[in-house]
Amino acid sequence: MVSGAGPAAEFAYEEFIFGAISNSHTKEAYGRAVREFLKFTEFQYGCTLATISPRMVREYISGCNGGIAKRKQHLSALRHFFDICVTRHAVPLNPALSVRGDRYSQVEGKTPDIGKADCRKLLASIDTSTLIGKRDVAIISVLIYTAARVGAVAALTCDDFYHAGNQWMLHFVEKGGKSREIPVRHDLQLILSDYVTTGGLDTAARNAPLFSSICRAEGVLSGRSLTRIDIARILKRRLRKAELSSRLSAHSFRVTTITDLLEQDIPLEDVQQLAGHCDPRTTRLYDRRRRTITRNIVERISV
Repeated sequence: MVSGAGPAAEFAYEEFIFGAISNSHTKEAYGRAVREFLKFTEFQYGCTLATISPRMVREYISGCNGGIAKRKQHLSALRHFFDICVTRHAVPLNPALSVRGDRYSQVEGKTPDIGKADCRKLLASIDTSTLIGKRDVAIISVLIYTAARVGAVAALTCDDFYHAGNQWMLHFVEKGGKSREIPVRHDLQLILSDYVTTGGLDTAARNAPLFSSICRAEGVLSGRSLTRIDIARILKRRLRKAELSSRLSAHSFRVTTITDLLEQDIPLEDVQQLAGHCDPRTTRLYDRRRRTITRNIVERISV
């Protein structure tokens, strides 16, 4: 359909897929949404790109499998794509612009918190006499004591753990290209230093990955950086061994850390800065204190 609409449409599509979106996950999701929509309109109506109407967009969005969040994501992708098409004169008007999205208000995030007692149980269940145990404890401790996202932890290099004169620091590159430096508390510094020394990372190249896979035969670090998927699998395995809920994830530590600090009456703006959020409303989505209050209330129902 895009090819049939001419060079301007092809240019707009390439600009949308390869130029307009920098985040790889957003690029994949938006690209998939647009491709599915174009297949839908071509199969259902046999129309051209220029004759796509708001009615077709509405029918596609209404028929999307999934929740409200997915429908809003697909509508956002279509609006973005057709905006570029209009700019490049591939279509006269944006058919997705007038289509209303679903109302969706979220007061609390869906990620379950792991709880302080379960965090301690998980760490205690790991055998730290081996290099793999030291690595896994170091990964989990960084997630807990920095509230960093798992993708940023996976991207750490040896150069990102450094002494800044009077304080050990970790340098993270978060989503959106945000560069952040977070002080390392003393117990985390001991855990990381022990892992670095045992793994031979103190003599490794400074751009070597801080957390890498392990050659089981030799029991040494392979030098191949762990991905966020690798870390997710490691955590699932550790959670099973500790007999903790399989619904927990790497993001659960971020929820627990933020909730714990808010319970100690740390100002919201300080917690927001640690979490790297641009908007305090995002930080509030991680606050699970209301869930505890609600649980206490429902236990008192006397029916």
